[in-house]
Amino acid sequence: MLNLLRFAEGGAESYEEYARQLRETFLPRYGGEIVYAGTGSTVLVAEEGQDWDAVIIVRYPDRTAFSRMVADAGYQEVTRLRTEALTEAVLQATTAWS
Repeated sequence: MLNLLRFAEGGAESYEEYARQLRETFLPRYGGEIVYAGTGSTVLVAEEGQDWDAVIIVRYPDRTAFSRMVADAGYQEVTRLRTEALTEAVLQATTAWS
């Protein structure tokens, strides 16, 4: 799952708390793992406005695991942290090339 994130003013701290709870509780529960997390840097090739504050790639065992996680009542409680943290996001499922 590709996550492209643009933070609201002061939103990075709120997102860090959301990410901590995701790492410690929800990813292990549903078999997910963070493959990569990084801060956006210099844009080399992009249209204006296509720069991102952070990029995160998360691997789930399958789409069902992701769907079960987002339906989890505990997960739904912590999503407010994510919502407060971001002004814009792209969440895009991907399929590995063989």
